[in-house]
Amino acid sequence: MASHRRPKQPSRTRVTVLTTAAAAAVAFSANAANAAPSEKLSKDEVKAKVDKLYEQTEQATEKFDGAKEKQQKLQKEISTIQDNVARGQQELNKLRDGLGSLATAQYRSGGIDPSVQLFLSSNPDDYLDKASTLDQLSSQQVDALKKIQDKQRELAQERAEAADKLKDLSATRTELEAKKKEVQSKLAAAQKLLNTLTAKEKQELAAQQQRANRSSTQRVQLGDAPPASGRASAAFAAAQGRIGSPYVYGASGPSSFDCSGLTSWAYAQAGVSIPRTSQAQANYGTRIYKQSDLKVGDLVFFYGDLHHVGLYAGNGQVLHAPHTGAVVRYEAMSDMPYQFGVRV
Repeated sequence: MASHRRPKQPSRTRVTVLTTAAAAAVAFSANAANAAPSEKLSKDEVKAKVDKLYEQTEQATEKFDGAKEKQQKLQKEISTIQDNVARGQQELNKLRDGLGSLATAQYRSGGIDPSVQLFLSSNPDDYLDKASTLDQLSSQQVDALKKIQDKQRELAQERAEAADKLKDLSATRTELEAKKKEVQSKLAAAQKLLNTLTAKEKQELAAQQQRANRSSTQRVQLGDAPPASGRASAAFAAAQGRIGSPYVYGASGPSSFDCSGLTSWAYAQAGVSIPRTSQAQANYGTRIYKQSDLKVGDLVFFYGDLHHVGLYAGNGQVLHAPHTGAVVRYEAMSDMPYQFGVRV
């Protein structure tokens, strides 16, 4: 027989919860419908933000270059010390073998001198510090023991130096990785901003960049300023030969460069070794503060922290590797905050 029970009515508490949830959903829908979409940046605003990110990227790049240079220097120093230690250990082994031969000869002639026997079973540092025992040794034995003592001390110092440099190398590698991630993060943020542009806006920005790049391959009025020196002239000519090469952070040629990578590479072609980073290059030669005193091939530095460097090209122009997305090219120095020049 079918049941005719009335359906159970929801409790007052359940009705209140459902009503509140429904009201909240309606309110949210209304707010979502009335909310204004997030404001889209204009092409010029995006470019300004991207340019700022590129500037920050170059700052991080110079620190990356500095850490990379330090790492390479430490690796060479550690390798040299380790080679010295290996050779020193061989010399020490020969000295000990020599003393052992002396002991063997004494044994064959009637027994090992107690002083030699004592040495062979103890630390020569401790042994030689006991002046009274020196009287028991021949001059030949004293000389051999002192050589061993000196070599042991030398090896201990070199091993300690190597250990310190290995710690420094580990810290430098950590710093290098951190700077690399910072550069990559800035570049990713710049690309994310560029991706908000329409296809047409992207084409316009690309065309603008191409025009700037093309201007470097066309005739530029450089004036008739003389070169700072024969080596400056050679460095400038080398850099001119790389016009059109792309900017790549951490690169120092010959097919791609960052700013200080270009200047250090150019001077290397002239037979002059200058530091790798812009900040270090700023302290390498004689500073020139007046732009009117600059000569072709002088290093020219920009921004308060000196994170950008190029080569003076004459007529207020700089030949440099500007930033990501650009190539080695000429540019008006007035486009950047000039600080001073350096004559190498």
